[in-house]
Amino acid sequence: MTDPQDSLAANRRTIDSYEGYAREYDEIVGDAPSPDVELGLRQFMSAVGPNATILEVGSGPGRDADFLESLGARVRRTDATQAFLDIQAARGKQAEYLNLLTDELGGPYDGVAALCVLIHIDRAHIDRVLAKVAGALRPGGAFLVSMREGSGETTGDYHTILWQRDGFAASLGRAGLRVTWEHRNTGRDTDIWLTFLAVRR
Repeated sequence: MTDPQDSLAANRRTIDSYEGYAREYDEIVGDAPSPDVELGLRQFMSAVGPNATILEVGSGPGRDADFLESLGARVRRTDATQAFLDIQAARGKQAEYLNLLTDELGGPYDGVAALCVLIHIDRAHIDRVLAKVAGALRPGGAFLVSMREGSGETTGDYHTILWQRDGFAASLGRAGLRVTWEHRNTGRDTDIWLTFLAVRR
């Protein structure tokens, strides 16, 4: 089993790496979600309904939150990287610090979004984190999450956990989340991404 201190240290290294990469990342992703991300966000909004209250974990520069708000949602923007919070503040957006591993999520929310975020959560802790997400949702609330497809993990500055579709879907199920929609696509760097929309039972 992964040592909790090792997990926190890997999480800290990942956050520190994003601190130095945040502005370049903002330029790469651009001002609007990619077509594949937009597809997921629209499915998400269909599930949560108009005027939904949404927690976004790992908002980054905040472009996905902008899109959700353009569709009528009220988004609590959060990130564990201060540089991303600063980028959003410079754009006049309010975002707050939140670390999915260590902080409470609040709620209940109509929806929780975590795109390209849980890839940095150790496999040994994914059930606990998903249970925390489910606990932050109202009954029938929706969770939108994207993961990198593959086996094993990468080490170094950006600690990334890869998942097979069935394994991650099973983890969602153990947390009391039922998958209602999913999408598989190739990202910018030929990585394969799996996006799940799941609702709290």
